[in-house]
Amino acid sequence: TSSLYSFIVLLLLYPYKLITHQPTPINQSTMSDTQVPGGFAKVAEPFVCGGTAASFASVIIHPIDLAKVRMQLFGQLNPGKIGPSFPALLRGMVQTDGIWSIYKGVDAAIGRQMVYGTARIGLHRTFSNKLVEKNGGKPIGFGQKALSGMASGSIAVCIGTPFDIALVRLQADSMAPVAERRNYKHVFDALIRTTTEEGVGALYKGLAPNILRGMAMNVGMLACYDQAKEISAKVLNDPMIDGPALTTP
Repeated sequence: TSSLYSFIVLLLLYPYKLITHQPTPINQSTMSDTQVPGGFAKVAEPFVCGGTAASFASVIIHPIDLAKVRMQLFGQLNPGKIGPSFPALLRGMVQTDGIWSIYKGVDAAIGRQMVYGTARIGLHRTFSNKLVEKNGGKPIGFGQKALSGMASGSIAVCIGTPFDIALVRLQADSMAPVAERRNYKHVFDALIRTTTEEGVGALYKGLAPNILRGMAMNVGMLACYDQAKEISAKVLNDPMIDGPALTTP
């Protein structure tokens, strides 16, 4: 796990170094976008930063997500019984299986965010930037922001759904009766066994509602964020080119 985090940090720092490095001035008018110094770094920046942030956030909230899945499954597996509260559920898991039980499936959660989170955030920023460029550099309306969010969210879901399936299976497996447990070792074991035992289609079960969820989430989180930032900039008279304007000596 530590090596994975180190790799993520290196991925984050490398484009930052490229972006902040000031090369010798050259004539950029005859160069393509990929040839301009820092061009690739600027394209990669939202993907790398977005995926890294999503992965770290997923690690932090994983116990809450795990408890949510278990509470949702409790009623199905124990009809007529009153389910445990959120704190009681986590406390019982720690007492029974140890502290690491609340991080069951965290590798799948990280894998999902490195694919899904990277795609949905990076694509939304890329699409939005292109729309602004086509609009002559002027801010785009909320409708176009929402369209960008829906497009990027749906594409990201299609890419990341297999990891979503693996995550849910890893989280729910320990709740099944002992004789029915699949005892997945890790995320890749879940992906491989699901494919070999049930076919590739099993990795995309529930794709349609998941796409709708991804579209709605991206509009609610990213498009609304962009709109709120734009409104705040107007109210505060802040240019907000790459973030809030900070006074420096």
